[in-house]
Amino acid sequence: MTSEKDGGLLASRDAQPVAVTNRQSRALFLLLGDHAGNLVPEGLGDLGLNESDRDRHIALDLGVSALGARLSTLLHAPFVEQRYSRLVIDCNRALGTDGSIAAVSDGTPVPANVGLTPAQRAEREREVFAPYHAAISDLLTERDGVGDASIIVSLHSFTPRMDGMDRPWQVGVLYGGGDERFARSVLAFLQGQGDLVVGDNEPYRMDETDFTVPAHAFAANRPYVEIEVRQDELASDAGLAMMAHVLKAALENAAHSLDLAKPHL
Repeated sequence: MTSEKDGGLLASRDAQPVAVTNRQSRALFLLLGDHAGNLVPEGLGDLGLNESDRDRHIALDLGVSALGARLSTLLHAPFVEQRYSRLVIDCNRALGTDGSIAAVSDGTPVPANVGLTPAQRAEREREVFAPYHAAISDLLTERDGVGDASIIVSLHSFTPRMDGMDRPWQVGVLYGGGDERFARSVLAFLQGQGDLVVGDNEPYRMDETDFTVPAHAFAANRPYVEIEVRQDELASDAGLAMMAHVLKAALENAAHSLDLAKPHL
């Protein structure tokens, strides 16, 4: 099924793939949500999944859109979020890799992702993946041009239980490559909060499967952190508010301790 607009994937009734909050903000942090949304282009129907599956963690990082919006307000920072489901195309995976357009996610088959032609894959890459990363690159270039420093903060969430094992961490700090000092400073601050269970590169490690942070932070040697929040911590307004304030404090403390408020050269 093709678009009535231009023969591509997204039809005129489909939403734009990227939303940017506080775009004109000159604040230090740039917040990112690779898996913030679970929209599916009209032309892909329901991906062969029921509504329950399209609302699960396999389709999006639950709570990240709300967390990003809350932090954007607290920090007066831009928040760039992908509105389409990671099952359409995963914006934190390199194009062409197995995880880019998953045929199976956490044991659940995704029928619409089986047997795609190169042209069908290219449509998703061109109309969903590319605009998201272009929005990030354009914003960073614009900020660089006026001398604004940018610390990349990539927001994700994870399930409380996976593969039959409970995950005790309330929040995890991921890093691995590039300039790790900011991420390690955020980790130290969070670990210093005595009542918070913090994962050091848990429940995931930043590795070769990650795309966004390496692509936008490593090459330019930008400070960064990838933050994973357990989804039940974001399920209520009270939990969301608590986590947003804790992360705000951690981010600001790390920036201050490393004297990163000055424009990078």
